[in-house]
Amino acid sequence: NFKSVKHMHQLITAIFLSLMATSAAAQETLTKRSDFLNAVATNILEIKLLRLQLKVLDNGKITGKAFGHNVTGAWEWTNGFFCRSMTWGDRELANNCQQVARDGKSLIFISDKGTGRSAKFSLRPTTQ
Repeated sequence: NFKSVKHMHQLITAIFLSLMATSAAAQETLTKRSDFLNAVATNILEIKLLRLQLKVLDNGKITGKAFGHNVTGAWEWTNGFFCRSMTWGDRELANNCQQVARDGKSLIFISDKGTGRSAKFSLRPTTQ
């Protein structure tokens, strides 16, 4: 049923784009590109619940998977923010500049330059 497939896609998209609330208590905001790259360099960003795994590369590319669909994109560090545009399957995710904070072994991305929704990604070491 096309309508059910469409609704399922909308639900998955909503879950993928919905972001978890986080506490600001132990967070360190990353404002330098070098600090951000040190955090992501040898790690995969992961949200297990969403089956989401991303690799943010120092050459400005983003690769990964979410719900079995490929994620690709590009990013740059602009005025202390992680600015990215991505494609998830056949869905374009518009460019968004995000504040990034470190919370232990996690990174928290807060959309709209720190005023929007947030997503907390576990940092999982890559096995190379």
